[in-house]
Amino acid sequence: MLLRCGIGAALLLLCCFATNAAAAELADKLRDDSELSQFYSLLEQNPVANSTLSLRSCTIFVPTNEAFQRHKGPTHVLYHITTAAFNKDQLQKTMTSDMDGNPPLYITKNRNGDIYVNNARIIPSLSVELTNAAGRRQVMHVIDEVLEPLTASQSAKADVNNLDAMQFMQQADHLNVGENNRLRTYRSQVSLMKKESLYQAPGTHTFLVPVDEGFKLSTRSSLVDAKVIDGHVIPNTVIFTAASQHDEPKTSAAFEDQLKVTVSFFKQKDGKMYVKSNTIIGDAKHPTGVVLAEIVKANIPVKNGVVHLIHRPLMIIDTTVTQFLQSFKDNGENGALRKFYEVIMDAGGAVLEGINNLSEVTILAPSNEAWNVSSIDNIIRDRKRMTDILNMHIIKDRLNVDKIRQKNANMIAQVPTVNNRTFLYFNIKGEGGDAVVTVEGGGVNATVMQADVAQTNGYVHIIDRVLGVPHTTVLGKLETDPMMSDTFKMGQFSHFTDQLNNTQRRYTFFVPRDKGWQKTELDYPSAHKKLFMRDFAYHSKSILERHLVIADHVYTMKDLAQMSLTTDQVVLPTFRDSLKIKVEEEAGRYVLTWNYKKINVYRPDVECTNGIIHVIDYPLLEEKDVVVSGGSYLPESSICILLANLIMITVAKFLN
Repeated sequence: MLLRCGIGAALLLLCCFATNAAAAELADKLRDDSELSQFYSLLEQNPVANSTLSLRSCTIFVPTNEAFQRHKGPTHVLYHITTAAFNKDQLQKTMTSDMDGNPPLYITKNRNGDIYVNNARIIPSLSVELTNAAGRRQVMHVIDEVLEPLTASQSAKADVNNLDAMQFMQQADHLNVGENNRLRTYRSQVSLMKKESLYQAPGTHTFLVPVDEGFKLSTRSSLVDAKVIDGHVIPNTVIFTAASQHDEPKTSAAFEDQLKVTVSFFKQKDGKMYVKSNTIIGDAKHPTGVVLAEIVKANIPVKNGVVHLIHRPLMIIDTTVTQFLQSFKDNGENGALRKFYEVIMDAGGAVLEGINNLSEVTILAPSNEAWNVSSIDNIIRDRKRMTDILNMHIIKDRLNVDKIRQKNANMIAQVPTVNNRTFLYFNIKGEGGDAVVTVEGGGVNATVMQADVAQTNGYVHIIDRVLGVPHTTVLGKLETDPMMSDTFKMGQFSHFTDQLNNTQRRYTFFVPRDKGWQKTELDYPSAHKKLFMRDFAYHSKSILERHLVIADHVYTMKDLAQMSLTTDQVVLPTFRDSLKIKVEEEAGRYVLTWNYKKINVYRPDVECTNGIIHVIDYPLLEEKDVVVSGGSYLPESSICILLANLIMITVAKFLN
């Protein structure tokens, strides 16, 4: 009997020894990697995790030490472990974790080839696969973020047990989602509209839930009807913010014949994440347009997908443009334009009052990052100048992208601003979701980052630069402006443009727009053809030099019109000779007279860091400008050949 007990004890001891040795295999890999030491320390203290490593197959997701430096709060080791082994190719869209209640982990494989578990990216080069002493296959994936399950708050009386999205909203007051993130108003509307089943639906969905702070306007909650609730759910797709494809519209549950709403995510340079709804086809209760909402608590995993808490409801358009701008105060709603609001108020607030007096208005609002430019720092305290610049961003009309596209059908759309005699010039490239809208004003070309943010009396478009504050030279403007491409090409092959990057000079450049050069093709077809041939670069350069005034200061259109009041011709210094013109104002537009020809000034006062450009409707050109003596055209290459032949004949005669 004693012998049997002794043998049994020995076998048990041997089994324990083998178990400890097996556990040491994967633990050794963790222990030997100094970049994974923090997770290893937590793993050592967890008996369930140690038992899993010893006896079972598993996949373990290990955060780096750097990930722990960014992490706040407790770490749930078992939420990082599944009890089946999956290498990168075998990872399933949904996997069960080993944490109490077995809450799921969600796998996303994006188009770039990156793989995410919830919001953490797997570092593919660090994945390890092995077999433990018990013959069980095990896989370790290193990730760049600590995984965070949904947990109860410290004051809660009961633990959380794998809640779905509806249960999450019902128990939100007792969960770790932030003290100020209450969901009572929206939850009440979901129940009132009998939409609980939408949030209880099994599967993998993305739920956008507005917090109570977003319902400060007393009437807003009454606008949350069944269709609005549908617009807050992206069915059959789990979207974690790090894994999301930015600005890629996803079909919401409110997408049917009579109402079509998409939802997309985007990230600002300051790291803040936003979500936007776009009502493409609306109805009487649900107007078309974009609504932005900041994500205040992201990536909350639930049994049937992921929840993101947002600062206001989507789809609801219930504020004027003025109220929208005022919501930036004290870093409140819509932090994406906080700096724009601050600049408006620092300039005295008259701009905001002017916007408030407009029945229809569109704002081109520079993003927070757009103001981080040194050239703006030099003028931001000049109230008059800043007021002029801010007014350049305001249009007395409801102008969304569709309307811009209509205006842009046959030419670059020209739109007047509140700033007297200042126009903005819109251009659209591409179609549908690939369309890029650009706007030029005061010498600055900006790209629309977020279009059609709808308000009750207009639209806000978020742009990436402040208009009217130049940041490029005359050459840089020629290179990038689609309206000046022909002038740039001509100046490039004739080397005329080489000088235009010189910041020690001040240029006033009368630039014919592309349509102006196209008109010369009808008027002087032969001359037009030669101007764009390299063999006639001498002629091209001479003509462009006529358009370029070089002085110690620039000449605005207002300056030239004023000078023209006291003389028949204003004489301006050019590279070769002088330019004689007269500028008059007709019906609020400038007209330039040269050699008895009247030429419209299409875009006056395009400011650059080393000068100013006036875009004109027609070049300062006559047919004889490209005619060589005798009425025949003689390219430069022909002249060179003739000269070479003449030299050879002369040398031959001298040698004889």
